[in-house]
Amino acid sequence: MYELKRCVLLADDEERIVRALRDLLSSNGFFVLTALSGREALEQFGRYSEQIDLVLLDVMMPEGDGFSVLREIRAASSLVPVVMLTARGEEYDQLQGLQDGADDYIAKPFSTRILLARIEAVLRRFGRTQLESVAAGGITMVPAQRTAEVDGQRLELTRREFELLYYFLRNQGLTLTREQLLNRVWGYDFEGDERTVDTHVKNLRLKLGRCAGYIRTVYRVGYKFEVAE
Repeated sequence: MYELKRCVLLADDEERIVRALRDLLSSNGFFVLTALSGREALEQFGRYSEQIDLVLLDVMMPEGDGFSVLREIRAASSLVPVVMLTARGEEYDQLQGLQDGADDYIAKPFSTRILLARIEAVLRRFGRTQLESVAAGGITMVPAQRTAEVDGQRLELTRREFELLYYFLRNQGLTLTREQLLNRVWGYDFEGDERTVDTHVKNLRLKLGRCAGYIRTVYRVGYKFEVAE
């Protein structure tokens, strides 16, 4: 089934662990945001909360431990799954995290296979198991069938054009930077530059016909998808 990359926010103060887990998750199809402190984790969550599918949160961090970060996240969202990482594996840490709203915990050290299995299990239970169909202003997209239409007429889109248009529809009214679009649609390891986004937007507008104006250029920032009234 057609899928966009799922986004994980990884927060841990040990840079070696962050690098290793980022590489592991990236190689398994995830887009990874990282944070080395509680403050950074909250900043990343505040900026990308609409895109984050799961949070991996270490208990012991500077500038706000995992429990305080978890409480802040839960105050903002009850939907995004959170998995706690604890070095000690003590029952108190596990109970505290679950009481504060964590969906699972993993005690260090852990095997990479176990980590990936637990992440997938949490996403199956609490995450978005499949992309939803979306519609706006005469545009209809069904990801499960990989179809896009304008006023009932099928659009012939490349895979990347489809992903980009879907991301615009899922984030209507939000100003999206070129960097955000590159990271979420192309992935963090994409080696091209921001002009790639402009080229794909230009091609999308040509194919959208009367709906082309829904993709507005935000000067020096990026783009916003907004249906004209």
